[in-house]
Amino acid sequence: MLYVNLESFYCCNVSVVLMPKYPEITVELVGKDGNAFNVLGICRRAMKRAHLPESEIEAFTAEATSGDYNHLLATCCEWFNVE
Repeated sequence: MLYVNLESFYCCNVSVVLMPKYPEITVELVGKDGNAFNVLGICRRAMKRAHLPESEIEAFTAEATSGDYNHLLATCCEWFNVE
């Protein structure tokens, strides 16, 4: 089983840390099952709990799935407060 380890993944590899799009939404990924579908599901459920419109959830999903696994994690960091 693969686990998410954000210590070896940096959400932002530049010297400026950007505020996520939805800083009020926290997703707990560290130590969770790191399967891409599980990570995506955690984020989508958090968006639904925050009552975001379905169009926004679909926009996140489209962006998060448009690249590789690192792109998925980077997108999560761009959209949410990741712990």
